[in-house]
Amino acid sequence: QYRVGQLYTISKHSHQESEKGEGVEVVKNEPHEDPVHGPGQFTEKRVHLSSKLPSWARAVTPRIFYITEKAWNYYPYTITADARSLQCSFLPKFSIYIETKYEDNCGDSENIFRSDKILGDHEVSFLDIAFDEIPERYYRSLEDPRFFSSAKTGRGPLREGWRQHTKPIMCSYKLVSVKFEVWGLQTRVEQFVHKVIRDILLIGHRQAFAWVDEWCGMTMEEVRRYERETQEATNELIGLVAPTISVSEVGQPTATHSAPASAPSTPLSDEPPDFLAPPKTRPRKKSAPETLTLPALQERAGTE
Repeated sequence: QYRVGQLYTISKHSHQESEKGEGVEVVKNEPHEDPVHGPGQFTEKRVHLSSKLPSWARAVTPRIFYITEKAWNYYPYTITADARSLQCSFLPKFSIYIETKYEDNCGDSENIFRSDKILGDHEVSFLDIAFDEIPERYYRSLEDPRFFSSAKTGRGPLREGWRQHTKPIMCSYKLVSVKFEVWGLQTRVEQFVHKVIRDILLIGHRQAFAWVDEWCGMTMEEVRRYERETQEATNELIGLVAPTISVSEVGQPTATHSAPASAPSTPLSDEPPDFLAPPKTRPRKKSAPETLTLPALQERAGTE
């Protein structure tokens, strides 16, 4: 269920974000065999996000800006990028490495990535999809696990302490490393990226939980078909409004994998998606911190 829900949520969310030439463009999505991990899926995406950068970052980036993400998914193990593959389109000294393992527990597995893979300073952070604060602009009451109740499964709403007593439950363990080797901006950029990744994990898992009635019961074949349809629509939406450029104009050449394009059921619109609209009046905790303080971060995000 988690695997299907994850694929569905990523596709739907990526399409919702693809407004005005920005969002997630799928370059490749194809089966991939690994001698150690077995059969899996390789994806290459370009994340267009110029207007979503803070003002201090826009000042040092070109108008046309994207990050190339390559991922190898051998569920329940995933590698998003290696030291050379999740890179900014014009900054070769910027890279992100994310290693993921999924387990059906409440986040109590210790040292899941083995100590020899965690180098230097790091911080272990537990993410609670129900009670951790998210940025105000991403809040939607219909996607709040504290209030959502599933008609199909009877799950929710989530109450304080839900991770200790709720079944079924899954945990996504993330080992996140960020490197930005530009003097004067290194710490600020690395902290910003960790904050963004934390927000993405929280928002994505909240949506997966709140959208359970949409994806629960889908087979892998059905969710892969939805993924292809949604990604095709997303790519078309980005292409219709984005300037036509070649990769060589802005950065690194793409990898050699080739695969079918892969996205809907979600209607196309010229208006921003609802979940980006200003939030309604609601009871919330204090605002989330704007920065994380350590240069390497291991995230744990749990969802039912």
